[in-house]
Amino acid sequence: MPPHAPTRRLTALTAWVLAAFLTCGGAALAQDARPKRVVATFTVLADMAQNVAGTAVLVESLTRPGAEIHDYEPTPLDVARAGAADLVLWNGMGLERWFERFFQRVNGVRQAVLTDGLEPIPVGEGPYRSQPNPHAWMSPTNALRYVENIRKALTDLDPANAETFARNAEAYAQQIRAVDARLRERLAAIPADRRVLATCEGAFSYLTRDYGMREAYLWPINAEDEGTPRQVRALIDTVRRTRVPVVFCESTVNDRPMRQVAREAGARFGGVLHVDSLTPADGPAPTYLRLLEANAETIIRGFSAPQATR
Repeated sequence: MPPHAPTRRLTALTAWVLAAFLTCGGAALAQDARPKRVVATFTVLADMAQNVAGTAVLVESLTRPGAEIHDYEPTPLDVARAGAADLVLWNGMGLERWFERFFQRVNGVRQAVLTDGLEPIPVGEGPYRSQPNPHAWMSPTNALRYVENIRKALTDLDPANAETFARNAEAYAQQIRAVDARLRERLAAIPADRRVLATCEGAFSYLTRDYGMREAYLWPINAEDEGTPRQVRALIDTVRRTRVPVVFCESTVNDRPMRQVAREAGARFGGVLHVDSLTPADGPAPTYLRLLEANAETIIRGFSAPQATR
């Protein structure tokens, strides 16, 4: 046996062990270094979260732009996507009834409810009487709480990027405050005796509270019965009695009942407002901030148009 054979064998064994260690360790390091994945239940929350996360975290929405979220039917792919996520963000307040059932099939995934800490406005009528109105994000003031809850959730998930999340959250909060100031000024221009926002769904309770408006609607929140003859007749009577000049409907529901209200009450149909879902990138509301401004533009335009003859 050559005199250096044991040394060569030891060197080869050491090299093999080192290579194995580097391979396994490298895989572990790669796993640790991969960006965290966050899944939000719908597009508005995903956009908010992406603004706070920046490039440090991958964010996606379970639902697509334009989707109706109240009674969304999750697919097996949705279950897989949520199960593979590091964090799931959802609104709460009873909005995602489907998600509460769905999430029971996704065990061990970190989650955060973004309305935590907010004072809800109760639904005043119908089968959901006394339950919270879930559309809290329609108030820019409430949106600041959403942003803070997102920042906390992301920081708990990925402490190494805490400073990035804090910096992004503050910058985004400043943008929300700026939009809030513009909306407050623009909506204040509507004469006080005409400031009734009539919509298909009672999704604007928080917005009307913030901007000193009154609210009227066909149904309080999405339910099995939407735009029934009784609901239509009740709103026609309200629009006539209060002389509401213009009515609107949300982008994700059928606007036919509201168009009937407009015809029979002598009001104008002012167009669609965006609440539960963003639009694709080439649409009028591709981001949460743009959603708020697009809605304000539609409302102002509706109230500014020549009045219909009653």
